[in-house]
Amino acid sequence: MQGFLIVFEGVEGCGKTTQLKRSQDWLRSRGLVECWGNQGDETPVVVTKEPGGTSLGLELRQILLAGQSLIIQDRAELLLYAADRAQHIEEFLKPQLAKGAIILCDRYTDSTVAYQGYGRGIDLRLIEQINHIATGGLESDLTLWLDVDVEIGLKRARERGIADRMEEAELAFHQRVQQGFRELAALYPERIVRIDGSQNEEGVQLEIQEVLRQHLWQRML
Repeated sequence: MQGFLIVFEGVEGCGKTTQLKRSQDWLRSRGLVECWGNQGDETPVVVTKEPGGTSLGLELRQILLAGQSLIIQDRAELLLYAADRAQHIEEFLKPQLAKGAIILCDRYTDSTVAYQGYGRGIDLRLIEQINHIATGGLESDLTLWLDVDVEIGLKRARERGIADRMEEAELAFHQRVQQGFRELAALYPERIVRIDGSQNEEGVQLEIQEVLRQHLWQRML
């Protein structure tokens, strides 16, 4: 069976990385994926991220998320993310999907639209073209958008320690990014599911588990 690509999205500090790991543990412990693979083999549940899901991606991540000491022009930033994605898809995503894996990915194409499109103001049609070139048309099967107030998210993110380039951006930038995610969720309700990220960690995870149950079982039927 072809694999399943699940993406976790949201503004800084929304909790997606924590929830991705918890979701991986839950999928493995509950045995929900035992009948997903061929001939009853248990299907792997793998995690990855953008940028940084490959060796090249880790180098690009260092560049993209470095502090304000490194000035990157908006279009250069867009193309660096696209390069990371193109490498990630060919080196990791496609091979794992071909094996029938369930992939949990921290950010994907919607982040590019939200951050570089709505946040930076780059033309959305250009971003759509570049995303298509980078992905070859590969879309997520399911995107979980963890919706949390921008100021709460930034407070959480900055409490973790040294802020990266994105976290250091002005509040108005993050508000535009949030608007981008909101509009994407309205445009693609069949793919993007809103998760109430204002709940405690357990509440968020329970909501995610219910969505995963529905979508994975529908795929297996």
